[in-house]
Amino acid sequence: MATKPPSHGGTFQPLRHRSGTLRDRLHGYTKQTLGAGGSLNDAVALPPGESCAGWVAVHAIDFYNDVSTIWAVMAEDPYLDSFRPGEGFPSGVEYRWSEGTGRDATTVSVSAPVYIEKVLQWIADQINDETKFPDDDDEAEALRVFQTPQFAALCGQIFRRLFRVYGIIYSSFFGTLEALQMAPHLNTCFKHFMFFCTEFGLLPEREMEPLEVLVKPIRKQYHLAKGK
Repeated sequence: MATKPPSHGGTFQPLRHRSGTLRDRLHGYTKQTLGAGGSLNDAVALPPGESCAGWVAVHAIDFYNDVSTIWAVMAEDPYLDSFRPGEGFPSGVEYRWSEGTGRDATTVSVSAPVYIEKVLQWIADQINDETKFPDDDDEAEALRVFQTPQFAALCGQIFRRLFRVYGIIYSSFFGTLEALQMAPHLNTCFKHFMFFCTEFGLLPEREMEPLEVLVKPIRKQYHLAKGK
């Protein structure tokens, strides 16, 4: 029996953007657009004159919050104990997680729920590191960090791992979320995530193949709306 992953215990606290900072200002664009009934295409589009790197950084945090809120609903479900290490999605995929660096690095096979917990904790650690995701009053310094190749690579890894978490949730937990009347929220969050990833080309095609049945119609909606 798989070890039950550390649980949010239903008390997940979203990661915030400090008031008056670049992150907070960019986050406000999306809130204003969706709050005013704007389209998802408008909500994901880069605001005029703003940094693309900063825009991606803010959305990495917001999408992490979306996924973590959904997972917090599942974290106390006894069903999680039924998952065994090595059983991934799609069939034949094995989830592995590496801890440590250099000679001390170890890689272990983990169950799907444990993988999700480790991904979310890893993302939270990156975001809470001010050297990687600055959130102070110095916009120029924040942009300097966001525009480095290292940050672009980090964000790419974050978005790919969030996509894999969505894959696990849809393949293994959709029925449970549907019973909890959470399916519409899940679908809305995933659609927003996919519109953004499509807008900025953040996911390799091979990464999306396991969820093609869900991804294809969403991307079609994105392109149809974009063409209007």
